[in-house]
Amino acid sequence: MRHNKKFNHLGRKKAHRDALLANMAKSLITHKRIFTTLAKAKALRVYVEPLINRAKEDSTNSRRVVFSYLQDKAVVTELFQEVSKKIADRPGGYTRILKTGFRLGDNAAMAMIELVDYNENMLKEKAGKKATRTRRSKKAAAPAAEAPAAEATSAE
Repeated sequence: MRHNKKFNHLGRKKAHRDALLANMAKSLITHKRIFTTLAKAKALRVYVEPLINRAKEDSTNSRRVVFSYLQDKAVVTELFQEVSKKIADRPGGYTRILKTGFRLGDNAAMAMIELVDYNENMLKEKAGKKATRTRRSKKAAAPAAEAPAAEATSAE
């Protein structure tokens, strides 16, 4: 029985799939953002998030475990020195997948996967926008705010 063995094989054998995900993980750590198909992005998230979580604790064992997956000293060093500092206080969810449309050739769903703390544009928007919760929309509130001001000028 194959209970609880459901994951995307990506049309590849295990060795090919492992090599593909390792190469994509190296590219993601190096470039902080990559464009790929949606299926590969979702598979990559499952592959790379435990490695990033392992990088929070900089020990010899952690480095060896991550190196066994990635097989690249430069990428492991960057993961443990740069990336781990940015994600130190984050409890999980180190990657973000944004759908970018469909590929022209075969109409495959495309996506961008990125490390969350490295997107400066979204960090600026998050810092600039204050979280307010109202029941009324801003359009309905705007005429109501203008009406008392108009009454005050006409009363004088």
